[in-house]
Formats: sequence, structure tokens, C-alpha cells
Amino acid sequence: MTMPFYVSPEQVMKDRADYARKGIARGRSLVAIEGAEGIAIVAENPSRTLFKVSEIYDRIAFAGVGKYNEFQMLKIAGVRHADLKGYAYSREDVTANSLANAYAQTLGQVFTHEMKPYEVEILVAQVGESPEHDELFHILYDGTVMDEENYTVLGGQAETIAETLAERFEPGLDFDRAIRLGAAVLSPPEGEPLTAGQLEVALLDRSRARRAFRRVRGADLEAVLAAPGG
Repeated sequence: MTMPFYVSPEQVMKDRADYARKGIARGRSLVAIEGAEGIAIVAENPSRTLFKVSEIYDRIAFAGVGKYNEFQMLKIAGVRHADLKGYAYSREDVTANSLANAYAQTLGQVFTHEMKPYEVEILVAQVGESPEHDELFHILYDGTVMDEENYTVLGGQAETIAETLAERFEPGLDFDRAIRLGAAVLSPPEGEPLTAGQLEVALLDRSRARRAFRRVRGADLEAVLAAPGG
């Protein structure tokens, strides 16, 4: 009688975590920055049609890094979840907190029970009536949820970028300064600054009555990046 093949649960979890982290590290990073006017999300993304950042509900945005098809599936599931909850109950019942918890359950279930974990990190951001009510939820590949303040960084170079961002962040930034800061910290330290064509920028604008999400691109983004100031 042959002995069954055995691997400890600790080793299985470690191998899955290593696999997911390596997949995420191959992707490009993104940052989200809270400011006086709302939340700015800046991602390194040269594609004009494949978006990392999307609207998920009235005042809520979704962003993902890692394997594109996997975070797109999560985005679509989140949109359906939000629409169903808003229709069945009230639009005010759809919150970033509830969406983040739903995503955490899904990612945790996949990480624990499936052979291959999702190679993604995702962000759920909600703009409030004032900066104190803004919310940033950073969800990892294993379902871990982190409630971030002021800013967050997702992706393979997150630690290095976060250190630079911590040194340069100032509370109460307007959108233009937040976008320039995001572009600066995503740019390689010894290389050329990222251009408008290499960036995807989206805003959750506090001043908008209902649908707060809007994109900044093309000539508008070029003008923001070219303007002087930090």
C-alpha cells in the first residue's frame, strides 16, 4: 500500500501566497490619494481601452492591479451586487464598506479552496461629503481588507512607492496637485517621468451631486501634468 502524498496546510498557504504575490509584482502599480476636492486615482496604464479604474456605483470607484481578466470579473460582480442592493433596498445602502467585505469573502474563499488564487489586489474607494468621510479599502489576494487613510498604493512596487508618497503627501491637496503627485511617485526614480499617454487617471469628485466618477485624459491630463507646482 502506497503512502498518500502529504503537504502541510501551512506550506500550501505559503505557496499560494507566493504565487499570487509574484503575479501581482509583474503588473504596474496605482495610487489613490485623498484631497480637498475628493479622491484621485492614478495608475500606470498605457492602454486606452483596457481600464484598471472604473465606476462601480454613484460615489464609489473600483481599481485593480494584477491579472486583468481576474479583476475585471470582480469588478463586474461588484457592479451587479451594487445594482441589486440599490434596487432592492436603497441607493444609500450601497457602501464601499459592504462592497469591500463582499470582495474579501470572495477572494478569501478562492484563496483557501481553489488550486490557483487570484493574482490581484483591488481598491474600493468612496468619496464622502467631506474629506473625513472618504473611504479607501485595499483588499489583498487572500481576502485581507485594509482600511487606508490619506492614500494607498497597490501593485508590485507598492512599498517603495508608499515610502516616497509618505514623504511628499500633504493633506488637502486639490485634484491637479494630487494627479501630479501620483504621476511623480509612479515614475521610475532614475527614468523619464510618465506622460499622459502612459497614465490612467480617474477622480471621485466631491462636488458632483450623485455620480462622482469622472476620467481625466487627453489634452486635459497633459495640461495638468505640464502645469508647475507639486
